[in-house]
Amino acid sequence: MRISKPYLRSTSIQCYLCLLLQSHFLTKAGIHVFILGCFSASLPKTEANWKDVIVDLKIIEALIQSIHIDATLYTESDVHPNCKVTAMKCFILELRVILHETRNETIKEIAENLIVLANSSLSSNGTIIESGCKECEELEEKNVKEFLRSFLHIAQMFNTS
Repeated sequence: MRISKPYLRSTSIQCYLCLLLQSHFLTKAGIHVFILGCFSASLPKTEANWKDVIVDLKIIEALIQSIHIDATLYTESDVHPNCKVTAMKCFILELRVILHETRNETIKEIAENLIVLANSSLSSNGTIIESGCKECEELEEKNVKEFLRSFLHIAQMFNTS
């Protein structure tokens, strides 16, 4: 699943109603904006899922084989099921390092998309608070290939839950 914009649709009828009630928007154009806003608010949100994250990870993993990225990344290799959200947030932060280190435009595009997909998939879990989990900086530093293998493993954990 490709997301062309780095945000998901999130509109609120209250915002449009507030704008409409302002005197200078109480015109024919203002009413049209209100109607279109109500229509867009009723459309379903675009939600990503972990299968899309896994597909993008496999593509990056294949592309990384042919180039060299000299970076070590904080990697959670043994994720406890009670700490998977915390670990995923660390993986997403470290993915930004790959984004910064690579010159390959395809990898950059897929990594940006992957960050959006993973963040939107995590947001569907609500605000889960996990305790007793390692901070990102406490994780072991590993090379990019091992990082991607571990990232893929945790994405598969989310996919099965």
